[in-house]
Amino acid sequence: MSDTSVQVFTKPELIQKFHEIESLGWVECRHQGSNADIGSTLESLLGIEENNLPIPNASEWELKTQRVGTVSLVTLFHCEPSPTALKFVVNMLLPQYGWQHKSAGVRYPETEMSFRQTISAKKRSDRGFTVVVNRKEKKVQISFDAKSVEKRHAEWLNSVEERVGLADLQPQPYWGFRDLEHKVGIKLKDMFFVLAETKRLNGKDYCHYYNVLMLRDFSFKAFLRAIEDGNVLIDFDSRTGHNHGTKFRLRQNCFTNLYSTVETVLHNPRLLQD
Repeated sequence: MSDTSVQVFTKPELIQKFHEIESLGWVECRHQGSNADIGSTLESLLGIEENNLPIPNASEWELKTQRVGTVSLVTLFHCEPSPTALKFVVNMLLPQYGWQHKSAGVRYPETEMSFRQTISAKKRSDRGFTVVVNRKEKKVQISFDAKSVEKRHAEWLNSVEERVGLADLQPQPYWGFRDLEHKVGIKLKDMFFVLAETKRLNGKDYCHYYNVLMLRDFSFKAFLRAIEDGNVLIDFDSRTGHNHGTKFRLRQNCFTNLYSTVETVLHNPRLLQD
């Protein structure tokens, strides 16, 4: 019979465990090469299977890891725009504003289209899209401006004019504040946020978990500000044959801005130059 027991931590026990893991210094990553994963390595060291931490209290805690120095965006959650019944991405954005997929005629049919954009509220994308936080209507919306499209996309813009015209999106895809607050509140629970330095030595990847923050009291107001500041972006990734889903993604080093309470429970950068 398999052992189904689950390791349960109190918060002080978990913090002590982080200190023990830090004292190990450089640890060989569980997965090597391009798949080197500091998250799964830490989970293995803690004896847990997923990033939900088994802490016996009224609220749920999550574990997030970040590689020091990376510029990659962190996916927070998936959420399709409203009204969801219209299936905006596959029924509107892709056929009306899409462009030929780079692998059309190679991996996919010649007719394969793509709508892949990472969109910010800070400035419009090269194809004229932006995110708008509409506080009056309590919506986060997607907007299009043909005049902001870069010249290198002139042929595509001409095709958009033929397909749907050059006015703003009608109707506009959106996420209501209430729905978004519910979604993000579930996904961005109180968390332990762990920073790791990485290095490659003798053909193997190693990591050192040296900094742990305890983040509590998620702030939806701060989340909206992060969208307005361009630190939370909306990522569309769809092609004719498959919609990979719409993602809300966060710039690195911005997690702490989303919580009212931030406490450092471990910080020991002594190995970073080793």
